[in-house]
Amino acid sequence: MTPTEGPAGEVVLRLDGITKRFGGLVANDAISLTLRAGEVVALLGENGAGKTTLMNILFGHYLADQGSVTVFGKPLPPGQPRAALQAGVGMVHQHFTLADNLTVLENIRLGTEPLLSFRGAGAARARVLALAQDFGLAVHPDARLGSLSVGERQRIEILKALYRNARILILDEPTAVLTPQESDALFATLKKATARGLSIIFISHKLQEVMAVADRCIVLRQGRVVGEVETRGTSRAGLAAMMVGETLAEAKVAPGPGGPVRLRLAEVSAPGLHRVSLELRGGTITGLAGVSGNGQAALADLIGGALAPLSGRIEVDGNRPSGAWTPQAAIGAGVGRIPEDRHKTGTVADFTLAENTALETYRSRFARRGVMDWRAVRAHARAVIDGYDVRCEGPDQRIRLLSGGNMQKLILGRVMEEAPGILIANQPVRGLDVGAIAYVHARLVAARDAGAAVLLISEDLDEITGLSDVIHVISAGRLSRGFARGELTQAGIGLLMAGQGFEHAA
Repeated sequence: MTPTEGPAGEVVLRLDGITKRFGGLVANDAISLTLRAGEVVALLGENGAGKTTLMNILFGHYLADQGSVTVFGKPLPPGQPRAALQAGVGMVHQHFTLADNLTVLENIRLGTEPLLSFRGAGAARARVLALAQDFGLAVHPDARLGSLSVGERQRIEILKALYRNARILILDEPTAVLTPQESDALFATLKKATARGLSIIFISHKLQEVMAVADRCIVLRQGRVVGEVETRGTSRAGLAAMMVGETLAEAKVAPGPGGPVRLRLAEVSAPGLHRVSLELRGGTITGLAGVSGNGQAALADLIGGALAPLSGRIEVDGNRPSGAWTPQAAIGAGVGRIPEDRHKTGTVADFTLAENTALETYRSRFARRGVMDWRAVRAHARAVIDGYDVRCEGPDQRIRLLSGGNMQKLILGRVMEEAPGILIANQPVRGLDVGAIAYVHARLVAARDAGAAVLLISEDLDEITGLSDVIHVISAGRLSRGFARGELTQAGIGLLMAGQGFEHAA
């Protein structure tokens, strides 16, 4: 059966009474939902609401304690990922699962056909091109994946699922790293796909996209379904209230007070950066927009001391560093860092919360003659936990057991408790729910109002335009000039992110 077959409106996926427990934690509590042919259903909920667990059960990665899954009228064998794929369920993950050294065609065939065999390669190419034409997904089958943009890679992930005869497609945060123009192109593709009968579960924290794309919204909270609404009959505020259990006030961020230059980069070049000049002022949030992989990580590492400049000049409060610019020197100069990846570079998974709060300051703050004062470390951790609403068992809990939102709040507290004069916030709310996002944003604004110079690095243009006093765009390691709040539309920022007209903005 292809996506065009089957009566319109037919139930293609049914989850009945799905319950999953992890010890005393009920991750999914008797969840039931349906998906119809040609329908887009948004699955919403706070971090820890049970969305990921539910999708893992659907794909056979987890076994449900109770309940059943039915796909196209047939029971889906539990705990068998291959059975889900064979039943026509496909998923495009937020972090793509593609090989840069292979061609587009090889990536699409990978895992389904032997790549070393020439037999069937011509038919595979013809089928890929036909699917690309049908669904508006322009690709070049012989292009190396490593040469493609993020938006092009996402098209290939979708084509890969369609090539495997997916009739139900799950999209996990599909626009997290796309420009506005690439997001619009994705939505046009989804419209074509659903017109041909493909059914989609759309997981996103961007409620404006949910309102634009989804036919129906199902909201989870604490492992239970707490709401199911037709999108046309609700609002962003209504969905947010269902997700967190209370009405969230619309945040309107006033301009920052401004202040002196705290950090200046003058014509700095480094691996991934080309003659970057930047001023970060106290009392100001400076936003950095760009498509992932264009130098944001290098810039954050440079300011944080993890990347040495090859040329140019760094000044902090008008002075050049007296020695090598290292992470320890940056911390000593008052630079705080909220890293891009809270799992890989922000925390040590098997350390306790107390140990993680002391990672960057254990020598200067908690050690005396090489001996750690663990009583002081735990007291500090309790202050962070209480002050930043970190929901956990206590300072001695392993941090890997926290949800993403609580882990991020602990990192935020660890940094803010040092009152940094310069704060690098790199993707500070990536993957967080609306409640956690509002909390983190409020803390960043409070730091700015207290006089800190905040560099906000984000691929979410709503976040950039909503919080920033000044906006720069980075593309291929080059930095545009600064634009005052409101000087550029999101569409204009998106064009610069794609490199169009960048030479006039640098």
